[in-house]
Amino acid sequence: MTAPLPALAPRLPSPLTEVADERFARRGVRLLLKRDDLIHPELPGNKWRKLTPNLRAALEGGHRTLLTFGGAWSHHLRAMAAAGRLLGLATVGVVRGDELADRPLNPSLAGCAADGMRLHFVSRAEYRRRHEPAWVAGLHERFGAFLALPEGGSNAAAVRGCAELGRELRGRTDVAAVACGTGGTLAGLAAGLAGTPARALGVPVLRGGFLGREVARLQREAYGRERGRWSLDERFHGGGYARVSPELAEFAEDFAARHGLPPLDRVYVAKLLHGLTVLAAEGAFAAGSRVTAVVTA
Repeated sequence: MTAPLPALAPRLPSPLTEVADERFARRGVRLLLKRDDLIHPELPGNKWRKLTPNLRAALEGGHRTLLTFGGAWSHHLRAMAAAGRLLGLATVGVVRGDELADRPLNPSLAGCAADGMRLHFVSRAEYRRRHEPAWVAGLHERFGAFLALPEGGSNAAAVRGCAELGRELRGRTDVAAVACGTGGTLAGLAAGLAGTPARALGVPVLRGGFLGREVARLQREAYGRERGRWSLDERFHGGGYARVSPELAEFAEDFAARHGLPPLDRVYVAKLLHGLTVLAAEGAFAAGSRVTAVVTA
């Protein structure tokens, strides 16, 4: 692994701790938490793993401005803004939803702005054009020279960065599960576990049914082929990205209280742990297996 950027010095490997939860124990399953949320105070979890290779490449390439994309509650935007402040880089966030431009900023976007990120709100129709070179050329006319990173930070470099997560878990788990937004973390996790009996499980936090194709594409982009064993369970998105039902909120509060944890992130982590709890009750994990939940935020 390449030496980290000094301003983004991480705590690695992240802690792996077992928690006693009777909902898993009654099925003979051990539950472990991979505390990637403790890697860095401002770039927790998969954000550090995904962004660091891209940030290093940006600095080595002489780029001084980074532009990226995300929704109103995007953890990626928040991490990118923090990284820009720490590294002295200008950042631009293209935010899905032009109706947000005239509203007070939510805590996530307010944090981005406080870290110096310039927020550019676009309609959902425009946002869908973010892969079109002609549309991106218009952004260059508006913001000047920049290096663009994809939504969620998921590209080949990010996948290879997340493979280290899988390597840290080799021989220590039978199932490694992660909440999924754009698929980059799952793609890297599975690749890092390749060659072992362990498998990776992704729990998407948004609707759409597109992530399987995206994970496969990202692995091919990073390695030229698909690597490792992985699957998705798409039942636990709770209605869509950042949507939190009263039942999920109650589950999150109860889980944190049971295990002495800080409040759980509701966008990703609570949905992951709820999904694993349901799967355990369904008998999806063999007795004696170790199931690891990657706490990404």
